[in-house]
Amino acid sequence: MGIVAKVGLKDFSRSAKILILTNLIYAFVMPVIDIFVASYIMRNSNDPSKVMLYQLAIYTGIPITFFINGYLLNKINIKRLFSIGMLLSGVSMVFMMSLKEINYFGLVSAGLIMGMSFGLYWSNRDYLVLATTTDKTRNFYYGLDTFFYTLTAVVVPIVIGWYLVNGNGSSNEGVNSGYKIVTAAVFIFTILASIVFHFGTYEKPKSEKFLYFKFHKLWSKMLQMALLKGLAQGFIVTAPAILMMKFFQSEGALGTAQSIGAIIAAVIMLILGKLSKPKHRLIIFSIGLIFFFLAALFNSIMFNATGVIIFIFLLLIARPILDIAYFPIQLKVIDLLSTIENRNEFAYILNHEFGLYVGRFIGAGTFLGIAYFGNVELALRYALLIIGVLQLISILIAKQLLQQQNNIENENSL
Repeated sequence: MGIVAKVGLKDFSRSAKILILTNLIYAFVMPVIDIFVASYIMRNSNDPSKVMLYQLAIYTGIPITFFINGYLLNKINIKRLFSIGMLLSGVSMVFMMSLKEINYFGLVSAGLIMGMSFGLYWSNRDYLVLATTTDKTRNFYYGLDTFFYTLTAVVVPIVIGWYLVNGNGSSNEGVNSGYKIVTAAVFIFTILASIVFHFGTYEKPKSEKFLYFKFHKLWSKMLQMALLKGLAQGFIVTAPAILMMKFFQSEGALGTAQSIGAIIAAVIMLILGKLSKPKHRLIIFSIGLIFFFLAALFNSIMFNATGVIIFIFLLLIARPILDIAYFPIQLKVIDLLSTIENRNEFAYILNHEFGLYVGRFIGAGTFLGIAYFGNVELALRYALLIIGVLQLISILIAKQLLQQQNNIENENSL
């Protein structure tokens, strides 16, 4: 009954534990990047379209940096690349705070720098997780990882939100000064995470070809899931901040709403990560997508302050549930196909990122298109619902993928 149920920290190598600790420290930075950069843009421009443009710039920088990282790994130690990725998030925020006005050039530049940060961080992190974990331990790894992330999502938003509102006066200038202090704190945490990470020992990826255009038929299913996942990412990171600033106009309320939902999500993640098995991934994934759809539905139907609170609450539960199922599915497919096709694992990580980018571009484009041809309110109300409905298709695709994966494994074992 429960080989996977008994998985614990003892099953991780020293380097895997250091990677987990590094991600825990960096988790204090992520809520700032996800929530308060968007709220800063909203506060100083009152234009949701500018928030989406910034997000599009980020999503453009990520796949480009993934591609460049493939070449850099042949020349630069992975520790340095991973650390630079974390540090660049602070650089992007400093650049944003230095802008005298929120103009398009500044938004795109800051977004591209943040995209480079994410590109270096996630491309190397994906490889490091792949190299330091096994399929047996990945549910627990991502359960633990998302537990830490949701735990920081409890503390960070409420502390920063109320600090921004009450710490420097209620004037726009006072709140902006608070944002600069928050940016300094981000730098401190990125430096600390970088120092801790260097205590681990990680093998350099093999210097092989990593750019391919033809893959095994199983990979096409994984790319379909990536595209649909990207649809939500194109809008979902900035949606809570835009909606909260629209209906509440307060970083304090935004921080409180994030924290309450995150408390429940943190407990769910720890339990799921500890007790779930690989066979439960489809069920967990489906539940996450249903919560996501319900969040979008309540926002669309109500579209008021109460609806926003319900939306954020359900979304904070949906996102980590999706991650705890999606990432182990992805890594298991990479494990399998890299052996069958005799290719570098990074080839799949890179190609997967381009699948996400197409989805992100379509998702953000859906919002901007509705805003342009209709208005911003229509986009805030219905773009997410459209994406939520489309994402339900992922349940069927995931089921087909897992069935095909099992068939391939059975054939190879004969």
